[in-house]
Amino acid sequence: MARKKSNRFQELYIERYAAEGKSIAHLESGKTIFVVGAVPGDTAKVFIQKNKKFFASGKAVEIIKESEDRITPFCEHFGTCGGCKWQMLSYKQQLIYKEQQVKDQMERIGDVEVQEFLPILACEEDRYYRNKVEFTFCTDAYLTSDEIKKADGAIIEKSPALGFHAPGLFDKVVDIKHCYLQEEPTNKIKNFLRDYCLEKNYRFYDFRVQEGWLRNIIIRVSTLGEVLVNLVVHKEKKELFTLLDDLLSAFPEITSLNYTINPKKNDSIADLKVQHYKGKAYISEQLGNYTFKISPKSFFQTNSKQAKILYDEVKAFADLKGNEVVYDLYCGTGSIGLYLSDKAKHIVGIELVEEAIADAKENADKNQVEHCNFFVGDVSKLIDDDFFQENGHPDVIITDPPRAGMTAQLIKELKRIAAEKIVYVSCNPATQARDLQDLSTDYDIIKMRPVDMFPQTHHIENIALLKRKMSC
Repeated sequence: MARKKSNRFQELYIERYAAEGKSIAHLESGKTIFVVGAVPGDTAKVFIQKNKKFFASGKAVEIIKESEDRITPFCEHFGTCGGCKWQMLSYKQQLIYKEQQVKDQMERIGDVEVQEFLPILACEEDRYYRNKVEFTFCTDAYLTSDEIKKADGAIIEKSPALGFHAPGLFDKVVDIKHCYLQEEPTNKIKNFLRDYCLEKNYRFYDFRVQEGWLRNIIIRVSTLGEVLVNLVVHKEKKELFTLLDDLLSAFPEITSLNYTINPKKNDSIADLKVQHYKGKAYISEQLGNYTFKISPKSFFQTNSKQAKILYDEVKAFADLKGNEVVYDLYCGTGSIGLYLSDKAKHIVGIELVEEAIADAKENADKNQVEHCNFFVGDVSKLIDDDFFQENGHPDVIITDPPRAGMTAQLIKELKRIAAEKIVYVSCNPATQARDLQDLSTDYDIIKMRPVDMFPQTHHIENIALLKRKMSC
């Protein structure tokens, strides 16, 4: 006998915020459901996507009654492009939910005791705050349901787009007219390239058949007014250099012009060589008294102005007196270690990516910081007694891992190293909570502070200070 299908649509009152942009409601049965696309206080028609034994998940397809916390989004692409998903919330309310998320994850995932939880630090600018964006060329622009309805059954021809991938779709791109993530000349460059390349009949990339010429445009801007552009194309053609020259002629403010040939099936350029074309091969950024070189593939905090706020807080947590050896793990281009160097006896930076370490060494030279050493390698394999003999045993460890958090092997190594303090910077409080639970056998969690780096999104940075227990 066929199983009777349950009701896939239910009208639900959204009760409270959960995490990662999801909110909580309850089905008629009393089961908890995690809902995307709604905020606490909404009454929504929810499509139930998964109905497990102990919980369900769903998507709000219609807001029947709006929460009092809702505001009108400022971007015409809101709800379509997949970015800036919290524009319907006031910034004040966003901060409340982000702080709540960190507290909940420390309690429910980490089950750790935090002696002092400091209030979240807001971002002064909640628009145009990023220093890097990447737009994608595509032969097939994503159409909204309203646009499809307007066609009234007529065949809709494909149209090229330059923008962001539509959520969950590898082969369609939302054609972005104006993006609020990064200040000008970003939108002007993007729109110029779209119009120019359409006029020249240059082919945008087709992700289904994996053909076409134009693939991506990556734009970086710095607070010093420098602009880096990296145009990514499928193959080298003579038209490329005419295009680059005309782009630079239209935007003389571009200080670093580059291109990358990507013949692969995916968009990643991590394993590809960026070709420097004109201007400098990098741009510079300033954080406090320090200047940093940012190459086309360099990792750097995406919100430069707020990065200074973050690093000031890291420095306050570390509370250096001038005689400490500081190890900066996952150091990238050395930005945190160098920022703390004026208060440390010696800085040791460790990073897996060789190019990042080359930039870190150059940044140290640029800032005339001589008491920093940077090493390429895996921390859990690189550090041994000989390493300590040469570089000193750490008094303070700064760790800023990727979203996946630290490996079990590294946590084991941190316990063995037994530094007096650890300052753990995380872009994912869930994995940070997991790691803190493991470290809590040897360390007390003295305090933590969320720092908002990404307004209009659910993402949050969090800093935790750990001190070694007296009994360990």
